Amino acid sequence: MLRIFYGENRLEAEKAVKRTLGEGYEVFEGESLTAGDLPSIFQGTSLFGGGFGGGDGSGSGAGGLGGGVRRILLKNLGENAEVWAKLADYIETEHEVVVWEGKIDKRSTGYKQLKEAGVEMEEFATLKKPDAGLVFGVLDTAMRNGEKAVRDLEKIEADQDPFMFFGLLVTQALKKYEYSGGGARERRILKELAKVDLQMKSTGVEPWMLIKSFLLRVGKI
Repeated sequence: MLRIFYGENRLEAEKAVKRTLGEGYEVFEGESLTAGDLPSIFQGTSLFGGGFGGGDGSGSGAGGLGGGVRRILLKNLGENAEVWAKLADYIETEHEVVVWEGKIDKRSTGYKQLKEAGVEMEEFATLKKPDAGLVFGVLDTAMRNGEKAVRDLEKIEADQDPFMFFGLLVTQALKKYEYSGGGARERRILKELAKVDLQMKSTGVEPWMLIKSFLLRVGKI
């Protein structure tokens, strides 16, 4: 089955890729492919025998070894006009294939062919940039009542980018530190935010869960 995921909300698109393909899938970069590679990808076993697995785009791992259904991620095919134009020829593939595009040209012949053929397409639109005043309000509330701050956040999180929100949270905490003249509590809050920042970059925990956990404990810092 062939699916198309596109849009600038990379975080949600990546989640959808993992939900669809699981772990250990093969990854191919569109710019490195030719139209001649497509039969091997869509109809055959792994193009290079050992596969591109790992699910991280690194080109390592053992995804696609052996027979059966393969799980494949194709990235940025739209930047390769030759390959993009041929994609509709392979919609009957028996393998699980996801094409992930940052942007998609809906005027292109390739897109129109895929649309007419009924290929499943899902857009992950850009999330709203957080409002600084809103973030400041959430932080202020959390310093008094963490549970209420989390409830306030849950009303808006679906439309927000967690990484942008967290960045503004840090900015607001820095302002509080400056206004306090380097207060001890404000310093402890910044240290706690630094730990959260590291967790967001180095763990697989959902960013919103980390942010909410911080809001729940900031009042006790």
